[in-house]
Amino acid sequence: MRAFLILPVLLSLGACVTTVPRVLPSEAQIPDAPTDVPVSINRAIQVTERMEPVAEAVCRAQTPQQNCDFDIVVLRDPRYGVNAFQTVDPDTGQPVIILTTGLIYEVRNDDELAFVIGHEAAHHIAQHLGQQRTAAERGARIFANTAMRRGASREETIEAANLGALVGSRQFSQGAELEADALGTVITCRAGFDPLVGAEFFGQLPDPGENVLGTHPPNPARLRVVRQIAAQGC
Repeated sequence: MRAFLILPVLLSLGACVTTVPRVLPSEAQIPDAPTDVPVSINRAIQVTERMEPVAEAVCRAQTPQQNCDFDIVVLRDPRYGVNAFQTVDPDTGQPVIILTTGLIYEVRNDDELAFVIGHEAAHHIAQHLGQQRTAAERGARIFANTAMRRGASREETIEAANLGALVGSRQFSQGAELEADALGTVITCRAGFDPLVGAEFFGQLPDPGENVLGTHPPNPARLRVVRQIAAQGC
């Protein structure tokens, strides 16, 4: 999981603060979950009711200058697959966590869902969206300036800037994911869930391996962070 700017979702956000996930409409609805799926929408609501106040308390304690009234919504659109996103409503500054129904039906227990929510909340608390934009802008400037010094054309300079933005963003992203894993572990634990069980969700994700331009660090590295933080207690 990571921070994404999801424009179609932002357009449908409400201004009110909710204490349970809201289900967002979509043109293509996901069918009802099989009866043997352990975590349903109702179970997701119960997990959220425990996670949201803890995430908001941690946010207010660590970054009181930002909006900490999390809005957790459910996106019923199969095009987004198994995923979770953290973004901010551009009009209100309210942090938003989006859970797809694909993710809710994929997690195997409440601890895994809680860990995902804690991880996404941690992205906002750590102010990763703004930092990622800054990293992308810095990379774009460096690559563009290098291209111009070498006599590149306008088109080549723009291409270099785009590449620099990608490199800057990706290099920041991996460190941000580990930071979100660490803080997400604390939030999950304080809400009464087991982050070690929750982090087992990594085993259901493809391991990105060691890739300098990957958006996520290797799964073993993420698990080490969770174990280290969990060993220190909440």
